[in-house]
Amino acid sequence: MLQQNYKAVKNLLSEGSTNYKTAKNELLTYILYLAPGNISGVNVCPFASPGCLSSCLYSAGRGAFNSVQTARINRTLIFKHDRQKFYLQLANELMIIHDRAIKNQIDIAIRLNGTSDIDHLSLLKKYSGIDFLDSFYSNLKFYDYTKSPVMAKKYIGTSYKLTFSQSEINNKEAFEILSAGGNIAIVFKNEIPDTFVSYPVINGDESDLRYYDPKNVIIGLKAKGKAKNDKSGFVINNI
Repeated sequence: MLQQNYKAVKNLLSEGSTNYKTAKNELLTYILYLAPGNISGVNVCPFASPGCLSSCLYSAGRGAFNSVQTARINRTLIFKHDRQKFYLQLANELMIIHDRAIKNQIDIAIRLNGTSDIDHLSLLKKYSGIDFLDSFYSNLKFYDYTKSPVMAKKYIGTSYKLTFSQSEINNKEAFEILSAGGNIAIVFKNEIPDTFVSYPVINGDESDLRYYDPKNVIIGLKAKGKAKNDKSGFVINNI
């Protein structure tokens, strides 16, 4: 367990231009980065499988810097120990971004689970009283990946576009969600195929923006970093 000392932060959300994948997005993107898994002593990825945790790209890119990791741990401790303050600040930042979107007549993408797996939109509504899925905030395009079958099923058909991440322990749930109108992500060891088990596959490495994906598709991701050596079954060996 890490120390419980934490301090106020200027911003909870970061511009996606600092991330290699989200920098490719056709929309300006903001991301919330927490310390994944149980790194901070607070488990923000409750459905993560052993394969997912061992292959986590938490320290990839800017995440390799100690200052970045410290900032993510600090945000996570605020989330844990001062929940209302956390969500009031997050709501305020989202409203400022929304005002920017309206002023410039643009859409802005929001990913609240850059390195976590929490139903932030539900908690935002609980602590701030604001429903960011209301049509008033339609200029904000919320999307995420999740391993929570509850969240994945809850938001099917809504304006919160969730992609369910398949792992070595949730194959059955993944394909139930896919057949119900949701999308799933699969990590492949080799080249991303055009189809997999009769479903079309979209190359998820070309852009991180999942908001505009059609229904009932698989988002293919190429194994990177530690995932290249996965033996758990988290990565599909599609030779």
